[in-house]
Amino acid sequence: MFRATINADILKDSMEAISTLVDEARFKLDKDGISTRAVDSANVAMITLELDADAFESYECTDGEICLDMLKLVDILGMADKSDKIELELNTETHKLMIRMGGLAYMLSLLDPSSMRKEPKTPNLDLPAKVVLNGKDMRLAVKAAEKVSDHMALGVDGDIFFMEARGDTDQVRLQRTKDELIDLTSSGPARSLFSLDFLSDIAKVVSKVNEVTIHLGKDYPIKIDFEIADGKGKVGYLLAPRIESD
Repeated sequence: MFRATINADILKDSMEAISTLVDEARFKLDKDGISTRAVDSANVAMITLELDADAFESYECTDGEICLDMLKLVDILGMADKSDKIELELNTETHKLMIRMGGLAYMLSLLDPSSMRKEPKTPNLDLPAKVVLNGKDMRLAVKAAEKVSDHMALGVDGDIFFMEARGDTDQVRLQRTKDELIDLTSSGPARSLFSLDFLSDIAKVVSKVNEVTIHLGKDYPIKIDFEIADGKGKVGYLLAPRIESD
């Protein structure tokens, strides 16, 4: 059983954070809220999301899981106004999710769990650098990098966090000192190169967020974490690096 009501802007932001990387997602449902963890088809990026029961205006649930087509779900949610309340109700007999908003009622068919990929394990990474910045800064650097290259490096050198891209003839760099950031801590230098195919999608999501936490290492994956729903939910991205050729 699953029945809940939630503000449209919270649900839309949450689901768009997932759909930016994956087309399908397996959601765990329990009394504490909903959660998912999934990887993209190329096994380059992972998304994790937790949305607490307190983020909903009303929430009734028994333990279970549902598998959803994220592209269809986000498309449906696009019909809602920001001020709408969205009602969700699972019909276990028809295997459909009822979505009600603004006088509309959608019946979204669930995906077959046996056709879904298994939930990935979260790797245990020891990343020496931690940077907290405004999401708009990351979006700015990524947009600038797109003008000159298809990849971008992020790193920490002393008290400086930098994001830079180099093309065949051009280059661009955005850097912030520790005083210009919300926070910066590091036990050593860090620098890794990442595909803009993924960073561009992630940057669009985090551009709405005031505080984004980035964990970095040397030629290691990057972790990007932030809160949603006024702290009643959280999103995490994990992106594998590109290996630079000498």
